[in-house]
Amino acid sequence: MMRVREIPVTQLPSVSGQEWVDRSRRPFVRDGIAYVPVREGYSFSSLLPRRVPYRGRGYTMLGSIAIFHGRMRPEDDDIRALWEWKKPTAILWIPSCEGSRRKPRVEVLIGTPGEVIHRECGIRYLLDPSRVMFSAGNRVEKERLRALVQPGEKVADMFAGIGYFTLPLALAGAHVHAMEIDPLAFQYLQRNIELNRVRAIVSPELGDCRACLFGVYDRIVMGHFDSLRYLGDALAHVHPGSVIHVHTAGDATGEIERVLSARSLCARTVARRVKKLGPHTWHYVQDVTIE
Repeated sequence: MMRVREIPVTQLPSVSGQEWVDRSRRPFVRDGIAYVPVREGYSFSSLLPRRVPYRGRGYTMLGSIAIFHGRMRPEDDDIRALWEWKKPTAILWIPSCEGSRRKPRVEVLIGTPGEVIHRECGIRYLLDPSRVMFSAGNRVEKERLRALVQPGEKVADMFAGIGYFTLPLALAGAHVHAMEIDPLAFQYLQRNIELNRVRAIVSPELGDCRACLFGVYDRIVMGHFDSLRYLGDALAHVHPGSVIHVHTAGDATGEIERVLSARSLCARTVARRVKKLGPHTWHYVQDVTIE
């Protein structure tokens, strides 16, 4: 059992430094009341049973919504345990995303989904995870791109979605032409541009990226597993020194080199693993630098 004092959650900041607070444990908050752990020898108002840590199947949190991924439906025990442990607004199971527009196939396991703000590396992403895709596993790749880009670069994001790569690139100072074919994802892209205050350097465009590409770019991001189908279109908008980031399921260096050879282009290609997709299958990004 844990000794606690019950206080309004608004008073938490004012008690955090007091002697009676047991700072080795975290306060528990429910319905506007904070249950603050009390050190040995100080008075307390009630006893709480120790919370049993969640030890079930892996999950991700997008804002206040918990998400299970994978082909197998979660066990009921895992769903109940996660509901008690995280107290999310909803728990979703998303086994896959379908079609060229990457629509999530969703089952609502418990609760009521809706719009949330997911915070990641100082960026705010507004979305409804039951309606549009968000890949939490691309965080390292987003930060890598953010570190690579130079202020003032002209960048094409051919599959912008809600702004997964557009926002970190823009916050690094790039001028981003963000293209998205799905109207709902495009609405969230526009709202996220406003939310993160990068409207001055992001040009969003609704439509097929093959028709939207214009002029030449210093960098092109192709964050879609069908990117090889669009590589020829991207290559029509590069100059010596341009870098194309080609995302694929599996190492596609050989296929990329064949496309370059057919267009009599020389380039240096470096393949990097992003995350594991399944048994023997990895998400790769190939950095293609035009020479």
